[in-house]
Formats: sequence, C-alpha cells, structure tokens
Amino acid sequence: MERPLLTARAALVLLLAVLSGGVATVLAWTAGEGPSRSVLAGLATAGLAVPFFNRLIAGDGVSSCGHAEAEGEERG
Repeated sequence: MERPLLTARAALVLLLAVLSGGVATVLAWTAGEGPSRSVLAGLATAGLAVPFFNRLIAGDGVSSCGHAEAEGEERG
C-alpha cells in the first residue's frame, strides 16, 4: 500500500482536537473537578474540536462564509 493511512489535513485536525481535549482536561482538573468530570470535559472538548478544526482548515476552496468560489468570477 503506497498511500498514507491518513492525509496530512486529517492528522492535523485530529492532533489539534486531542491537544485541545488534553488542555481542557488539565484545566478542569486544576479548577478542582474530579478526575472523571475532567476526563468527560476533555472528551467533550475533543469531540467538538474535530468539526471546528475541520471547517477551519478547509482544503477544498470553501471560503470562510461557506460558499464555494469559482475562479474568475467577479462580484458586482
């Protein structure tokens, strides 16, 4: 198999989601929450971070407002 298992974009999105989930877990734990609540906060953050970073790192020509832009098209 010559192609990679994950694309670079997918790996970056998952890495950022795991990092943000870990940060949320540590912040919840230092705020005084128990370990189970801290882990749940981290998992919820990671779950919500995946679509956020996926949309933030759009790779298919979609602008920030969600509309695909055609090349050479002028707005008037």
